[in-house]
Amino acid sequence: MWPPTLTLDVLLLVSLSLGAYGERTSYRPQSCTLECIRQGDPRCEYCRITADDVQIFPSIPSSSPFGSCVPWPCHSFLGQETPETCQHYVHAPRNIYIEFEADKDPTYDAITVSWNPSQYGIAYLRGFQVILQALGGSQVSCQLFLMGSNLSLTPAHAQRLYHSDPFTNLLLDSEYVVTVMALPVPERWDQFYQKKQFFTRTCPEKNGLEKCKKDWYPRYVKVQQENQDVYVTFNLAPENFEVRQYFSSCFGGGLRNYTSITPDFSLNKTHHTFRLQNLQAGTNYTCEIAADVMDAVRKTFVVVVKHSSEEPPTPRFTESPLLMVLLPMGILLASTAVLIFTVVYKKRLKKKKVQTKMRPEIIEQYYDKKLGEGQCVLLDKTTRPPRLLICYSSNDGPAHVRVVLQLAAFLQKHLATQVHLDLWEALSIMEEGSMGWHCRRMKECDFVLVIWSRGLRQNQSEDEEPLENTALATVSMIGEELCHAKALGRDLSKYMVAIFEYSQESDIPAALSLASRYTLTKDLPLLFSHLHGVALQKPGVYLEVENISESGYCKLPAGAALQLAIQEAKAQFSEEPTEEEHVGIPIIS
Repeated sequence: MWPPTLTLDVLLLVSLSLGAYGERTSYRPQSCTLECIRQGDPRCEYCRITADDVQIFPSIPSSSPFGSCVPWPCHSFLGQETPETCQHYVHAPRNIYIEFEADKDPTYDAITVSWNPSQYGIAYLRGFQVILQALGGSQVSCQLFLMGSNLSLTPAHAQRLYHSDPFTNLLLDSEYVVTVMALPVPERWDQFYQKKQFFTRTCPEKNGLEKCKKDWYPRYVKVQQENQDVYVTFNLAPENFEVRQYFSSCFGGGLRNYTSITPDFSLNKTHHTFRLQNLQAGTNYTCEIAADVMDAVRKTFVVVVKHSSEEPPTPRFTESPLLMVLLPMGILLASTAVLIFTVVYKKRLKKKKVQTKMRPEIIEQYYDKKLGEGQCVLLDKTTRPPRLLICYSSNDGPAHVRVVLQLAAFLQKHLATQVHLDLWEALSIMEEGSMGWHCRRMKECDFVLVIWSRGLRQNQSEDEEPLENTALATVSMIGEELCHAKALGRDLSKYMVAIFEYSQESDIPAALSLASRYTLTKDLPLLFSHLHGVALQKPGVYLEVENISESGYCKLPAGAALQLAIQEAKAQFSEEPTEEEHVGIPIIS
């Protein structure tokens, strides 16, 4: 028989355990004020902080490296009453999960992020910040959540599941990265956040195939040749799309070849292999494959039919009188086709010579003497792409910043270049500081491109902020590096200066006079030549890279976005006052 005191202790322990299991484990954001959080009101346990809350408190800075995100200065939100709150370590959250939400707009997707807090440092946990960024783009969204100042968590609360508010207007079939940070964040600490990359749903996955049949297409296409037979393997549409028929169309040698495809789903429900027929050896074909539904998106691929290693037996003309008649006719038709092709090629070559206006000093600088006549330049996909740091002035307003963002996206997507931009690496800038990040990137990158604009011509003021000091220091560092390399006879090709049509080349300072200069988008081919070190032309040889010419880049979606951003910036600059009337501070990033 247990003593009465022990029995009471056991009952108390059991009741506490039942209470712990009975508490809710899923938390969604509440609408409450900063004052409620600071006072520790029990009703303000897990609250969202919006941009309106930040504007109420003038002590909280409104600028942030996260663009449109609400900043997180711990001392402004929670550290005024209890400064020690902002000095503790909290480990990164765990188990990040992406949940897709219903969205009435069929052209966009919506998600909600959930996570568990870490048990390490949970007693000092004061909130979370969730950042969503489109990879390779400028879209950045951020949500800030704070907990009541009197809330005290224990390791047993690490099983709680916290949710974000919905992130809406996400592009379909696009790659995003979500970052969840535990707050507070000490000055020197690299384990406070957790990342997760994901793809938004495709249109058929979100809306069903009937509403967007034209948006699905095979993403996996593999071509194999066995002797004279060419086999193509591709991925089938999901089973719930109920696509039973596909087709393939190939064009080459002046002829088009159409193939109807009916997969056998009893053998394989995810992939199918078919044989392309009636293809000529030694001919290059451009092929398309798609679901056999109206307005379906077509996947393009290239088929190069090689000569078989097994030589076919020599035909006996005596056994085929018809072949003796058709052979001279075939030779005559082939000769005519070669003659027509030669005439057309010479006309196009002559037209290119007239239209091409290259800057001779840059062409000579990157002239490749080893490039043989008639030789084709190929970029090896296995090699590392050149790394490019883009520096620019944000003092010219959001229109100019949009131009820089669209340029960076275009260079990374279509010029085979790994671009480093401050707006894409906000977390690294928070950890290292703006000056430290720029210094490290300048050492690591193969090239540095300065986008010169009106904002960089303005004079330094007395009350500069750290970002303005970074601007002046960055320009000075580039100028010193150029002079030092010139004095030692080293290569100067690492540094470049570019302007858009709404800026003047004569405004570029003497400190950057040794750097290569380009006018965008007119000099996109020259910039490609600079980054990859290939010659644009020599006698008898012309290098043409698809969709990067002055007139061809805008045919791509990224190029069209860049062209629109340039037009908007040009309109803005034409309405702004001149340099003598304009007052401001340059901010280079």
